[in-house]
Amino acid sequence: MQHARATGGAVRRPEAVAFDLDGTLVDSRRDIASACNHVLESEGRAPVDVEVIATFVGDGVRALVSRAFALPMDSPALDALERAFVARYTAHAVEHTTWMPGALDALEALRGMPLAVVTNKARSVTLAVLDALGASDRFAFVYAGGDGPLKPRPEPVAAVARALAVPAEALWVVGDGDQDLLSARAAGAVAVGVLGGFGSEARLRAASPDAVLASLAELPALVRG
Repeated sequence: MQHARATGGAVRRPEAVAFDLDGTLVDSRRDIASACNHVLESEGRAPVDVEVIATFVGDGVRALVSRAFALPMDSPALDALERAFVARYTAHAVEHTTWMPGALDALEALRGMPLAVVTNKARSVTLAVLDALGASDRFAFVYAGGDGPLKPRPEPVAAVARALAVPAEALWVVGDGDQDLLSARAAGAVAVGVLGGFGSEARLRAASPDAVLASLAELPALVRG
């Protein structure tokens, strides 16, 4: 088993923790793929394999639809496709979605510490997922797609730090993608990578995380120092 470890020396203990959603807290790939393939097939396109669609996740809805339809990000056709995807996904958000390994136990172990979700996922879908999993009250703040710039920009993490009233350097950002870690580093927060999600391990490590977890089961021990 690969144990949690700091990659660049001691890691400051957090005053608050912000989690990415897809591939970090929840395994949502089947529901994402179902919504994406519904839109593809409604446009006369062939469906795409779940694991391929999972590689499209992480940069927001427009990027996902752009990749699925092989259209440039500035294509006007994406506007309607994006709306169709969000509508379908919001209506069928948690038919197959489950917690990632160790996620629920980690949230329980950190109860009492300010927690947030920071995701590029559309807000309507994010809230639908959290509500369906009975997790909305676990998070003091949610930053989602549509609230402002997306990760890897620093603004999402900076917004979380402000909302939780902690300095950025006392905030841990936990995610499976390089977008999460780059956003954290750009905002001056601690970047904690978690393996086993949707993101590429090579890209995650290339983003120079402050610590790497084999799964969220290792997070409470790392927080305790």
